Amino acid sequence: MARLTIERAPAPALPRRFLLCMPWWGMLAGWLLILDGDALLRSRWNPATLALVHVFTLGVLGNAMFGSVLQFLPAAAGVQVRGLRWGRWLHGLFNLGSALLVAGLHQRWRFALGAAGVLLPTSFLLLAGMTVPGLLAATAQRLLRAGFVVALLGAVVTAVLGAGLTFALGGWLAGPTLALTDVHASWGVLGWVVVLIATVSRVVMPMFQGTGTLPSGVQTAWLVSVVIGLPLAAAWRLQQGDDVGLKLVLGVLGALLAAALLWLQGHAPRPRRGPLLHGWRAGLCALLAASLALLHGDGRLAAALGLGIALPLLVACMAMEIVAFIGWIELHRHCGRGVQVPGVQRLLPDRDKYRALLAHVPLLLLPMAVLWPSPSLARLAGAAVVLAWWGVWLAMHGVGRRARRFVSSRELSTMENNA
Repeated sequence: MARLTIERAPAPALPRRFLLCMPWWGMLAGWLLILDGDALLRSRWNPATLALVHVFTLGVLGNAMFGSVLQFLPAAAGVQVRGLRWGRWLHGLFNLGSALLVAGLHQRWRFALGAAGVLLPTSFLLLAGMTVPGLLAATAQRLLRAGFVVALLGAVVTAVLGAGLTFALGGWLAGPTLALTDVHASWGVLGWVVVLIATVSRVVMPMFQGTGTLPSGVQTAWLVSVVIGLPLAAAWRLQQGDDVGLKLVLGVLGALLAAALLWLQGHAPRPRRGPLLHGWRAGLCALLAASLALLHGDGRLAAALGLGIALPLLVACMAMEIVAFIGWIELHRHCGRGVQVPGVQRLLPDRDKYRALLAHVPLLLLPMAVLWPSPSLARLAGAAVVLAWWGVWLAMHGVGRRARRFVSSRELSTMENNA
């Protein structure tokens, strides 16, 4: 199992920028639902629906993944991240590109779509350039590194396909837009987000939940299935016009991963029954339900369960732990050796995490609003989304508040002792 190392961790401000942006994007998703109502849940091709989907996939999941990768690779995987001086630019490019894409889709602005089509692939390529060379140069934890490489390459493919689609929507390119949209979405969800969650789970679950890990051969077979199955299903979709292959690959591999990780939780030798365990269990159950809904042919229900609940909940639980760990590292670096600083659990107590998780319970209104569309139910679901991500922001904000309080009290104590 990987060991966390403070010395290799990047400057706390770099990953924290991404992670603290995530809840604000989540609240924006809720406000869009409140503003547009059930029109967003009736058709995947509604421009406002496309905007909402990208608020979740880029604003919420993207920021969580960027911040997690930049923190996780050096601190937990021992991988050198290069070009950290470009971190501020990376954050700006990614979030500006995401904002322009959402605005361009929602308001049909050609300029915003074109700018997003340049900025977003640039940000993904920059992230890959900062991380992939270190992953290839490292020698330990081959399966962990292979998972990160596959996820990062999947992210780049997703971004390039997305750029092509934005240029097509803006009228600069022509092509099979519907088929490319399915391929783009499949690479983004499975090839980028789900692969990265599966990879990180090999460290997060044993370290913080007390579970075992999947046998290396089993996870390798699953990863190889993604690497082979996803391109084949994408090629079939583009050539034959049939999306059955993509649904089958996403549904089966998503269900297998969710079931396997739930099995690990259920058979943990010494489970650490805390908010992270319960949050991941709820997220994995939602991911399993989303995968089964996709296999059943209900894509809108699968999107509500997967993009609205399952994947955001999994990354939110992970992000809260990372923010607390970042705060602990920052205190160590600020105070120096020999000073006993508050532990991670004091910086982010379990009660705050449980409050954030309880705020996610009303998100069950999202699939209900898909199954029984109505403006009032959709707006209630939007309010639930705002509440859920407000809870996550409060938990994350509490880390900085407690850290500043500790530093202030220590400085005041030092001044009194010197007086």
